[in-house]
Amino acid sequence: MSESATAVAVTRRALVGGLSAVVAGGVVGFFVARNSAAARGSGALAGANGYGYSSPKRTTPKRLAVLDQIPVGGGVVIGSADVVLTRDSTGAVHAFSATCTHQGCTVSSVRDGTINCPCHGSRFNADTGAVVRGPASRPLPGVSVTIDAGVVYAG
Repeated sequence: MSESATAVAVTRRALVGGLSAVVAGGVVGFFVARNSAAARGSGALAGANGYGYSSPKRTTPKRLAVLDQIPVGGGVVIGSADVVLTRDSTGAVHAFSATCTHQGCTVSSVRDGTINCPCHGSRFNADTGAVVRGPASRPLPGVSVTIDAGVVYAG
């Protein structure tokens, strides 16, 4: 019976290198998983657990402003909620993130149809959030709001 066996020699350097790669991959995987949407309790699987899916906890909507506080053709910045609320000439309310997409400053005012950033002069359309003047190159993200009995709520 003649079988040919091939011996594989593993050097200490190859073994240490392989183990180092496995440990580094584990550390990176741990931090990626720890900072994921599931770990923060947000995203599609936020309510998943070992027993199946459970619906996320309902929270009370955050009150942002009364409609009378938002001037038609203008707006207000609600820094505590990181939201800017505007009203167009028809009275429709628009809501955007109050964080400038250029370098993260909080916008400071709404005047003459634009939402204005004090840091570098970016301006955004008060009705759409689109960039009117840079250096920002991306629009302000919209924020979902609801209006109930003349009160604007986040969400």
